[in-house]
Amino acid sequence: MNLNEFPEDIRKYLVPEPSGTMFYRCLGCRGEFDIERLLYTCPSCGGILMLYHRSTGEKKDIEGTLWRRIFDYRRMLNFNPLKGIFRYYEFIAPIIPLESIIYLGEAHTPIVMANKNLERLVGLPFYLKNEGLNPSLSFKDRGMASALSFINYLAKKKNIKDILTICASTGDTSAAGALYSAYLTGLLKSAVLLPKRRVTLQQLSQPLGSGATVLEMPGVFDDCMRVAEELSEEYEVFLLNSKNSWRILGQESFAFEIAQDFDYQVADKVIVVPVGNAGNITAILNGFLKFLKANIISRLPKIIGVQSDHADPVYRYYLEDDPSRRQFKPVDVKPSVAQAAMIGNPVSMPRVIDLVREYSQAAGQKRIFFVAITEQEIMDAMIVANKNGHTACTHGGESVAGFIKAIKEGLVSKGEIGILDATAHVLKFSPFQQMYLDDRFPPEFEVRPRREFKNTPIKIELKGLRKLPKTGRPLRGKDVDLFTKASTAEIARILNLKKR
Repeated sequence: MNLNEFPEDIRKYLVPEPSGTMFYRCLGCRGEFDIERLLYTCPSCGGILMLYHRSTGEKKDIEGTLWRRIFDYRRMLNFNPLKGIFRYYEFIAPIIPLESIIYLGEAHTPIVMANKNLERLVGLPFYLKNEGLNPSLSFKDRGMASALSFINYLAKKKNIKDILTICASTGDTSAAGALYSAYLTGLLKSAVLLPKRRVTLQQLSQPLGSGATVLEMPGVFDDCMRVAEELSEEYEVFLLNSKNSWRILGQESFAFEIAQDFDYQVADKVIVVPVGNAGNITAILNGFLKFLKANIISRLPKIIGVQSDHADPVYRYYLEDDPSRRQFKPVDVKPSVAQAAMIGNPVSMPRVIDLVREYSQAAGQKRIFFVAITEQEIMDAMIVANKNGHTACTHGGESVAGFIKAIKEGLVSKGEIGILDATAHVLKFSPFQQMYLDDRFPPEFEVRPRREFKNTPIKIELKGLRKLPKTGRPLRGKDVDLFTKASTAEIARILNLKKR
């Protein structure tokens, strides 16, 4: 719709102007810092940062009912900068001019209801939010749209050129960072650090195809992350990992979309999300808190964070019920099919601790839980989901397995509805699915396929035929008919088909 076709009382709100100020706040010393400094940790105490906005003008007094109308009408607006995460402009980065916003088609991913068979197998009704339909095929594009829009704005404002973006990755961050950096060719160049032989070929091809400099390192993600952090502290580079607070802002849109897609009624919803580096669960917690404070939603949903028992430091931390006795201890990771979960020392852990406390206080009760699952459970859940019409990656399998575990542990009750985060496209992790179907998992993964799930191609053997088609040598005449009839008969036998 064109702007002049909307109700007159809503028009002035639909295309926003930059307003207010934004600043970093340290979760440790609570110091505040200007956003025009590229900060990832507090310059005073080394603590981790979050971004905040001080409103000015009439928009700071908008009621929840009006916000809902603004977002619902914006859904119909034909204007690229407001089609993606910045539909919720005022709640993400309202100091960025609309002309600086980068939009590559990210966000507003479908929420797909599980069919009745899958619902029965899992135990309760649920939806999978398919983040694999973002441009680089994962949820990381949400954060990149925010971070790269900010750097685009800042570069124009301060006349900065030849910026190098850098990230450590298990695959998805590198693909997203390289893609969005490539869109700003001429301003940005991209470098990514990957743990050698810990990334699928499909994921490796993405940053290479986007023109990034790909550096394969010994070790695991945690080792790459330490080097990326050192580079960002010592050199003039723009860090694209979720330690960068601008990444968190974009990923908050996941929560905003769920609220809007369920008409802002989320009290009976259970959001299930893999923890990994803890950036996504940080964003989801903060996103729902923002909407609660603005009276856009009236109650907070339940959150379930899921970790593989091959990398479960957050789960272990919250096993202790008494907050005063909790001690965070990084863990040594083991190989995981959910590669982004293979993180033993999540960068955003301080944010999680801070936000879990605030979330529970705002809810008036415990609304955040953590579960650990096995690699076997992840793969079984992924295969079951895909056999029932979904396109779940291994991390989507992690969410399904986590939801099943939460139901069994009594953390989810009848009448509640799951919203499960399928973080990336299944084709990114197709080697794991194929290893499962072929029963070829290395022993360190601790995965064996269930017999009923094995599935391999059936080779059609046509004995007795004099000629078979070959590339560049097609059959002709009667040989075509003989081949067609023999193939049809053999396939009918295999499939146990009955004649008409």
